[in-house]
Amino acid sequence: MKRIGFLSFDHWGPLQGSGTRTAADALLQSIDLAVAAEELGIDGAFFRVHHFARQLAAPFPLLAAIAAKTSRIEMGTAVIDMRYENPLYMDEEAAATDLISAGRLQLGISRGSPEPALDGPASFGHVPVQDETQAEMARRHTEEFRHALTGAGIARAGTGYHGGGPAALLPVQPSSPGLGERIWWGAGTRATAVWAAQQGMNLMSSTLLTEDTGVPFDQLQAEQLRLFHETWNQTWSGAGQETGHARRPLTSVSRSVLPVVDDEDRYYFGLQGQAGSQDQVGVLDGAMSRFGKSYTGEPDVLAEQLAADEAVQAADTLLHAVPNQLGMAYNAKLLANVVKYIAPALGWKAAAPA
Repeated sequence: MKRIGFLSFDHWGPLQGSGTRTAADALLQSIDLAVAAEELGIDGAFFRVHHFARQLAAPFPLLAAIAAKTSRIEMGTAVIDMRYENPLYMDEEAAATDLISAGRLQLGISRGSPEPALDGPASFGHVPVQDETQAEMARRHTEEFRHALTGAGIARAGTGYHGGGPAALLPVQPSSPGLGERIWWGAGTRATAVWAAQQGMNLMSSTLLTEDTGVPFDQLQAEQLRLFHETWNQTWSGAGQETGHARRPLTSVSRSVLPVVDDEDRYYFGLQGQAGSQDQVGVLDGAMSRFGKSYTGEPDVLAEQLAADEAVQAADTLLHAVPNQLGMAYNAKLLANVVKYIAPALGWKAAAPA
């Protein structure tokens, strides 16, 4: 494990004890938390995207604001549900955000998880074509988005355009070279991790896998990462520099890590250590799924447990899921405790100031 970041679901709502009672609270505190994380030497600020819910729905304004207020930390998504996306408009938004950040954008995308709306993508105007599934539509949107990122011509030039003659094809603008190598696929199974490698995307894996083989979560996830790397090597071993696939692919995993250091931590999480200390198995979206355990307790114990987590050790990046509704000040303190007490034991070193 070489890098750490935080992952926020950006929940908000007028609930008792909530530190993010409005959408404005959640967005503005997310910017402040990213600034604080950069000061701590943390490598990345990532955000989950959901629609028709009191969570982050439009990531690019937030990511651009973070880019403008920071100079080193990466910012990204984990993940964007591609069933909802207009590929070409997303290309424009992503490229503009990446240019503002000077190439620090890391985009996690996927087929998406269950959403509150019965058929949310249709409300956005996205309906599968004949005999196409929702998952296939998401992959089609992904292919169109990634194709546009290459700078390829998309639309025929109009009669008043004189830049390339009547046969010219116009690319989407602006363009941000290199962004195409910073696209991550959020894979929920070993099979989708293999597919991501075949497509030449980096791999994101969360605290949930929509399959179960009976082995502990970290071992199943470590197998997912291993299959991803094996497939990448088999698929792209002869790729030249011009394809962009001669690079080493990157992987990330997410964990809920809640060190209990003081009375405030004990008040919030003192009883959670036992309750979430084991994997959970259940049915999600029609599939038997395995949920990874939470890491809650004394920092030295958590450091030892994470050091024994096979997937954490195999991944390039560890994303810490933060309880954002406890407010920016608490989450900044939580990240500082992770940096001070846990991350160094995993071999991580704080990034140098920009």
